[in-house]
Amino acid sequence: MDNNNQYQCAIVGGGLAGLCLSIQLAKSGKRVVLFEKNTYPFHRVCGEYISMESWGFLESLGVPLTALNLPKINSLGISSESGFMLNAPLQLGGFGISRYNLDHYLSTLAVQNGVELVQDCKVVGVESGQQNNSRVETTRGVYFAEMVCGSYGKYTPTFVNEPARQPPKTNYVGVKYHIEADLPANRIELHNFEGGYCGISKVDQGWYCICYLTDAANLKKNGNDIKKMEANVLYKNPFLKKYFTQSAFVTPQPQVVSNVGFTKKQTSQGGILMLGDAAGAISPLCGNGMSMAMRSSKLLAAQLESYFDGAVSRQQLLDNYQTNWNAHFAFRLRAGRSLQTLFGKTHLTELALRSLNALPGGITERVIKLTHGNVF
Repeated sequence: MDNNNQYQCAIVGGGLAGLCLSIQLAKSGKRVVLFEKNTYPFHRVCGEYISMESWGFLESLGVPLTALNLPKINSLGISSESGFMLNAPLQLGGFGISRYNLDHYLSTLAVQNGVELVQDCKVVGVESGQQNNSRVETTRGVYFAEMVCGSYGKYTPTFVNEPARQPPKTNYVGVKYHIEADLPANRIELHNFEGGYCGISKVDQGWYCICYLTDAANLKKNGNDIKKMEANVLYKNPFLKKYFTQSAFVTPQPQVVSNVGFTKKQTSQGGILMLGDAAGAISPLCGNGMSMAMRSSKLLAAQLESYFDGAVSRQQLLDNYQTNWNAHFAFRLRAGRSLQTLFGKTHLTELALRSLNALPGGITERVIKLTHGNVF
């Protein structure tokens, strides 16, 4: 066996969860390899709003957030298709930064801290061996690791033998642009349309991220033509019609992902530890999937460090991580799935927003709080 390809931890997927996990483990002196199928930096379909719960954590990793003068967001607006708008403050609030730049900062920090970052590389197989040593087969060679972690996002690779589960009732398509828009820098808006919803908020470089999730049926009905679907479906909401027709598009062609679902997943499968969206994707409506990914990396890093230092067994690691995951995310994921059912449906959304608007403000703020975690 080539010792140069022997690691304590191999991480499959270099999104936020994987990058943050790699940095934490490397900072604690562990030998880490991370595989990313793309080459940094690159754009991802993402709402690019991050709860302030994650600010201190990112700075502790070395991301210079304060120096970047990022937009701070503390105001929320949610509209129905008819144009009715519910306004509310965001008590904890958040900030905006493009994934292109955030992932670039994190990937650079990973390398600086000693992570072996293997880009333009696809993992094609993981085989558990004796003495807790796994063989990781990639398009760039074979690697060996004591522990393998999956941070590959919403799509499960073919080498992971997940148990059969009911297919989601609705498949979604995610679409993202960067635009120059007329919207206060401290405000995030969520605009509903039949079969989906669209968020818009400011990020770095003076740009705004406009990102929507739509039932795949909307796209199919419009001949799989995104621009046609936007005109026929999204433009029924007057706010969306304004943003799409009166804004300057920095990226005329959108980033697109398909077959997006929010089914319940597991924290480990076939000897691979999952984190981020691979362990459970939160509804974008509930928000803060990025903060959840980063927090999951912190939970897992603590358990892996204890395991590598001989303080806990492999089984204790698995049990502790599952317990901590449930404590932090189980309710939040359920809340996200519940909120998802209220939106993207014309009449139900209208009723929900008008009802919240008629209730005392504290109730709306408590609902919003479900979408934000505690500072970590």
